[in-house]
Amino acid sequence: MEIFIIFGVFMLLSWLVSSQLKSRFRKYSRMSLRHPVSGREIAEQMLADHGIEGVRVISTPGRLTDHYNPLDRTVNLSPEVYQGRSVAAAAVAAHECGHAVQHARAYAFLKMRSALVPVVSISSRYMQWILLLGILTVESMPGLLLAGIVMFAMTTLFSFITLPVEFDATKRALAWLTNTGRVVGQEHSHAKDALKWASLTYVVAALASLATLLYYIMIFLGRR
Repeated sequence: MEIFIIFGVFMLLSWLVSSQLKSRFRKYSRMSLRHPVSGREIAEQMLADHGIEGVRVISTPGRLTDHYNPLDRTVNLSPEVYQGRSVAAAAVAAHECGHAVQHARAYAFLKMRSALVPVVSISSRYMQWILLLGILTVESMPGLLLAGIVMFAMTTLFSFITLPVEFDATKRALAWLTNTGRVVGQEHSHAKDALKWASLTYVVAALASLATLLYYIMIFLGRR
């Protein structure tokens, strides 16, 4: 029963944060920049200003699907951001370029997160089944649940390492947007607000993962 309460609480929090993020994005997508340039132009200029070469800025399908891919060195922007000339488009484009800057500067937390990707990928594929079997056989085979906990712990660690990566990318984005005059006056606070709600989605995900991990640990310790 406890696990359903945990899931319910964090599902509600996730929904609330996601709703606020979408609301803020819609709001700031309607606010044109005083010096209107597209998200693509913002991204290309930020990369150039940081002396980063070989990173392509491309459009990717969907909404709020923006991301930086370190494997093929591409800044992927959703059509609304790629073509948009709004405060939201500028903020998101600069944020994703913040990750490209992290990659170029060998930012420690980004390197740690990238190193965990293969482990987390494997863990995510099998851990739910191992945890389920581990709970059912906790008295006779406690090692199975422990193995599932270790795998889940890796995904939790990944979630928390993601937080400084996202916060730092936002910091770099806002600093560049302000220093170059791409956003001025109230545009800065609007861009900051949009990125704040985007970051909160990662915070909720990390806390939900930690709460779930503690629940499984309590089950393991409770067998005694």
